[in-house]
Amino acid sequence: MSRPRRDPRAERASRQVASAAGEAARPRYDRTARRGAGRPRRDPRAEHERRRLAGGSRPRYDLGQVAPPEGVPSTEARPRPAAETASKILVLEAPAFLVAAVPDAAGGRLSAHDRQVLGAARALAGREGGVAVLTLGPCEGCGGAGADRLIQIEGQAEVYDPAGRAARIAAALAALAPRHVLFPESLDGGDLARRVAVRMGAPLFGNAEVVAAGGLIRPARGRRVEQRAAPGLLATVAPDAVADYAGPPREARPLAVEADGMAGRDTRPAPILAATRVPADPATVPLALAEFVTAAGNGLHDLDTFRQLVAALRATPGASRVLCDAGLMPRHAQVGASGTVLAATCYFALGISGAPQHLQGVAGCEHVVAVNTDLHAAMIERAGLAIVQDAQAVMPALLRLLAQEAGGRGGVS
Repeated sequence: MSRPRRDPRAERASRQVASAAGEAARPRYDRTARRGAGRPRRDPRAEHERRRLAGGSRPRYDLGQVAPPEGVPSTEARPRPAAETASKILVLEAPAFLVAAVPDAAGGRLSAHDRQVLGAARALAGREGGVAVLTLGPCEGCGGAGADRLIQIEGQAEVYDPAGRAARIAAALAALAPRHVLFPESLDGGDLARRVAVRMGAPLFGNAEVVAAGGLIRPARGRRVEQRAAPGLLATVAPDAVADYAGPPREARPLAVEADGMAGRDTRPAPILAATRVPADPATVPLALAEFVTAAGNGLHDLDTFRQLVAALRATPGASRVLCDAGLMPRHAQVGASGTVLAATCYFALGISGAPQHLQGVAGCEHVVAVNTDLHAAMIERAGLAIVQDAQAVMPALLRLLAQEAGGRGGVS
């Protein structure tokens, strides 16, 4: 059985569009009409027009939107089942053993180094073990970092009492009986790990750069040799050596631990009567050590307002290469691969489009906030929070909000 023979002339004539009165006799055809059972022909101009954003004199388009051909229903607006949209939380009811992680958790939140410690603990725990986080107060984001259990030890996290904190941690570990305990190799974490090791009488494997169930590895003798050891009870993890936990969020179930050893701890008054952290002047902090950096780009021309905003935010000033090459900002303020590579907690970019070298300089920042007029700028795509607006108009608005907030605090006090 043969199919009917096509007639191209008849098909072409069926797609011809009738000309209106007064128009030229040039024939026009509807290219979007279907050919039998085939799919409709695409109209790139119509698809591009459907991506156009409303408002504004300058045309803007949402390039991330997939515009279907005319007449084909879109699948993006179709509601998804709740099971697909809700993130799955892994629950470990009865772990075979526990791996404890003691993060610094300054300010009640995990730092990048703390997340790496939890990632190392997750590697030691495997599928059968669980990860328990020990903190002196509430801590955010432990479940997303890979914690199955969360243990809050009684005590004031703001009070600087390293000996008392080590005693509480050692008592909690004795009651919890974990297989491994990991600390960050930081100023506070390293000191706490060594104090806990002395109290528990256990060896400490410090500054581990490789953490796996098969063993721990650290450099020695000026990084000329490697020291290997089987995972013991206590160890510290070097910064930027172990990857964060990248799996689905865990439960982080609160767990109460009765530390009987706390009753017999040293009750003598602490030799440290008072300790206060004196914050450094953000205007003089080097960019490589700054926690909060506010940078100006080629989209700014009022640098006086920019400096007022930096002072009001108590941030460290930065700049793009264009401003530094023009002499408008000092060379030591340049951010990027050819300037300073940041490791800040927050980076606030004003009028910076985001050249590849600049994006390399902010790759290690935890949070990026960008203000730019271009919706499709590379810095806008990199930012976790973006404001598509002129930075010259945003800066005075931020200054007014900061002044109102400061006035409200002054009124309350």
